[in-house]
Amino acid sequence: MAAEPEVLDELHRLRARVPQLTGALAASVDGLVLAHDTPGVEPEGMAALTAAALGVAVRMADATGQGDFRELLVRGVDGYVATYAAGTSAVLTLLAQDRVNVGRLHLEGRRSGSRIGELVEAATARGEPVTPARAPTRTTSLPTRARPARGTSRTSTTPTPNTPRTSES
Repeated sequence: MAAEPEVLDELHRLRARVPQLTGALAASVDGLVLAHDTPGVEPEGMAALTAAALGVAVRMADATGQGDFRELLVRGVDGYVATYAAGTSAVLTLLAQDRVNVGRLHLEGRRSGSRIGELVEAATARGEPVTPARAPTRTTSLPTRARPARGTSRTSTTPTPNTPRTSES
């Protein structure tokens, strides 16, 4: 995506405006990294978790009649994770220290989300793909694990017939 350097510049400017930010990530709504400034955090994993959280947030807002998704805030013991809509096809996720001014976080996060949304939509209008120009690299593949079928036990036990018992009087 040709807008990737511009999105990354926006993330850097955002981190300069809010010094308590420890990371910033722009991703597509389906969990692909567009740009990131996330020292010490795997961006692909963070983008995937953002997409999962976004799915729940969108459904919750819809089910409760609150309208379209705008933002999501999670507070942990050591800080915040905030996700903001960035147009219709991207999101901005920010990591912040516990001492951040949450009002400032929202103000700057909303502004940057709007700017990133404009950059992504402009790139899309020019016919550029919304995914990053290079695929994420992995040096090793993740191990796969066979999962038992639904309704089956993980341990090997002798199955018992599923017949109801009746009491005879």
